[in-house]
Amino acid sequence: MMDETIKIIRDFYDSAVQGEWNRIANRPEFLLTCRMFGRYIKPGDKVLDIGGGPGRYTLWLAEKGCDVTLLDLSDANIAFAKERAAERGLTIQAFSGDARVADTFVRGQFDHVLLMGPMYHLLEEADRIMAVNAALSLLKSCGTIYVSFINLFAGIIYYMKNAPDALTWENEAVYLDKVFAQENYAGDAFTKALFMEQGKIMPFMAQFPLEKLHLFGQESVTSPCEGNIMSQPPEIIEAWLDLCERLWEREDIQALKADGWSVEEAADNFYMAGMGNWAVTLIYADNAAVIVICPVAD
Repeated sequence: MMDETIKIIRDFYDSAVQGEWNRIANRPEFLLTCRMFGRYIKPGDKVLDIGGGPGRYTLWLAEKGCDVTLLDLSDANIAFAKERAAERGLTIQAFSGDARVADTFVRGQFDHVLLMGPMYHLLEEADRIMAVNAALSLLKSCGTIYVSFINLFAGIIYYMKNAPDALTWENEAVYLDKVFAQENYAGDAFTKALFMEQGKIMPFMAQFPLEKLHLFGQESVTSPCEGNIMSQPPEIIEAWLDLCERLWEREDIQALKADGWSVEEAADNFYMAGMGNWAVTLIYADNAAVIVICPVAD
């Protein structure tokens, strides 16, 4: 990846720290991901959060008693995470650095490695391979790695929810052509980003010595009506999150989109991670397993 692309991505996150911190607060993406973490990550475990932004997951895991190290491209994100940790009386390690060479910034072996941001900013496959290999070099044998991708259909979901007229914008034609051709899109989005055709995720991950544990949607079925669901009383929200957790890997649901279109119409992808998800996360482990998770569309 060219230095100019790295600079664009770094500058974006340096200027959007508070927004990124707020983006997933009390939303299904965060709440459901934490539920998945709870199945595998235990107090006392060593966790490396690569590309963890301003530290929303880092601090949550530290509060649960984990020994957490955060690595992020953005100096501003790292400074923010350190400040928030200090305010809460938490101890974390935090460094700025490039995910592709994470092993040059961080030493040691970790029970769990989160790679839940870099993969959708590394536009070239060679760079994504570098990032996964660097992460695996820091993972204990039989540890667990969590890898996130934004799916190709994310832009369409965003259009439906936030900008229906975007289909007519001239500058969206390149992305739409990729959707129709079922090819990865790498280029301009909220910043430089990769939207990956979901059918290409598992073949990409198959080159690494990993066993898949889960491929699931962080939003599960909530995306179409997230605002309505999250405005309900706490007991109703919990009931919906419980439903999401029971459905987030169901193949019959994974084969549908929020608007009822089939996967063939959307992305020709067996690994669709829940209705309406704009990203998927895959959980693997070195000689053990990997989990895949999806961020939520704003």
